Amino acid sequence: MFIFCGFAIAQSPKDNQDQRLAWFKEAKLGVFIHWGYYGVNGITESWSLYHKRINYEDYMRQGDKFTAANYKPNEWASLFKKIGAQYVVMTTKHHDGVALWDTKLSHLNVVDKTPAKRDLVAPYVAALRDHGLKVGLYYSLCDWSHPDYDVVFPRPNTKKNYPQKGQKKMDSWERFVRFYQGQLRELSSQYNPDLYWFDGDWEKSAEQWRSKALKDSLLEWNPNVIVNSRLNEYGDYKTPEQGIPVVRPEGPWEFCMTMNDNWGYFPSDTNYKPIAQIIRTFVEVISNGGNLLLNIGPKPDGTIANEQRERLESLGEWIKKHKPAVYGTTAGLPYGHFYGPTLVSKDRKKIYLCLFDAPKNYIQLKGIQNKVKSIKVLGANEELSSERNGGAAWNNIPGILRISIPQSDNVDPYVTIIEVALEDELVLYRGHGNAVELNN
Repeated sequence: MFIFCGFAIAQSPKDNQDQRLAWFKEAKLGVFIHWGYYGVNGITESWSLYHKRINYEDYMRQGDKFTAANYKPNEWASLFKKIGAQYVVMTTKHHDGVALWDTKLSHLNVVDKTPAKRDLVAPYVAALRDHGLKVGLYYSLCDWSHPDYDVVFPRPNTKKNYPQKGQKKMDSWERFVRFYQGQLRELSSQYNPDLYWFDGDWEKSAEQWRSKALKDSLLEWNPNVIVNSRLNEYGDYKTPEQGIPVVRPEGPWEFCMTMNDNWGYFPSDTNYKPIAQIIRTFVEVISNGGNLLLNIGPKPDGTIANEQRERLESLGEWIKKHKPAVYGTTAGLPYGHFYGPTLVSKDRKKIYLCLFDAPKNYIQLKGIQNKVKSIKVLGANEELSSERNGGAAWNNIPGILRISIPQSDNVDPYVTIIEVALEDELVLYRGHGNAVELNN
């Protein structure tokens, strides 16, 4: 151990990353929560300050109406559990510096500055754990309110909000590092999260953030915690945002996405994604081995807008209907075997074909060496027939598996899943179509 900015930083503990990530790789669905002052006026979280769309004083006055009066975290957790989410990530502090817990390192928190007058993180954590959900805490490394953190917009003197007893002789950046790592020590000791979702690392280098030392400390405080990729190069998994990767990412990953065009509550933004798009996005993500972290922005009183609740519930209903294809599956077939997303069961004896539209004529699956045991439509009692076409079995060229199309009543309005059960573990033909040199 050695002392770093006033508290202990651990030497690198022995790390078993695969073990720590085991639950995350199976999760498939998480819920992202952006909750803060910005929902009062319905403006962009923190970035409205950066782009000078509102002055600092007016931004912070939103706190006068941030009540959390109808905040019912148990109802939140019940909803998230019902839709099939396995983990939840909530903003504890965005770039604006406002903390949703009773931090002792800043007066800029909902206990001291808002009518809520209470810690909002503690009941969230308790509710998730009561419902068997993994706890994620979002924390912005940058802090655009801290007096020792440089910003690009006009900001008044904020020193009164940040107790710095005994720190006046310290370098300003050392004071800030002491502050932000101290807040993370608070979060770790009070809530012991399963996941940290960092943000804002792009503003400084890994050396400036002391990222390695921080990661070591997080693992010392909780050897099972996982960290997203926004801790410079010290994260455990990738976090593409708003645009689905065209090429399947390597390793564990998560795609975070808004329901409309904003992260926080933004009542004038009615550009909500259709339910079909959200479900198709979910299917695309899990078929490529990732998780979807779907965002909601609760209102300042703690309620969830009907448009957001409707989309969560619709996704949950689809997942419930197609549960075998969602949980206990891995990323699907390589490109070229089926024109659409696919998933494969862990035992590699089932293939799930995902149809975004009603098929015409027949469903085509290529390069499957195995004999087929059965084919059915998930969520319906319909068995489908199939036949082989083409190929040269004696030369290990399987040809095309032609599958009959479902009855129209069994076509899902969003995504239809066809389960292809094999007689043994999946074997794929990955040849290049060489000449058949021996005919049967």
